[in-house]
Amino acid sequence: MMKTASEKWESVKPMVYALAVGLVIGPLFSNYMGWQVTGGTSRAQIRAGIVETQAVVCNAQARLDNAEPNKLDWSARNDLAKKWSVTPGSSAADSDVTSACSSKLAG
Repeated sequence: MMKTASEKWESVKPMVYALAVGLVIGPLFSNYMGWQVTGGTSRAQIRAGIVETQAVVCNAQARLDNAEPNKLDWSARNDLAKKWSVTPGSSAADSDVTSACSSKLAG
């Protein structure tokens, strides 16, 4: 025996409502819980990783140039960091890398 359209709708209606509620509530709940990463957060994390990596290289190179950079004053240490924070292919030092490198040289 064939079901009429209204009988089919009545059997499918709970699943359709559940799907609709899930499509609306799911993203809201996952965003509230912090399970979604926004593009800005992702770019900031990538940038922080790049700066940290370049600062480690800068620190190593600067320590080859000056064995005890922690004994330098702030200005001289910053100049040393600026000298070694210029990456190949760049014409100027990145200020974030210079700052991170200078902090590493102080420690």
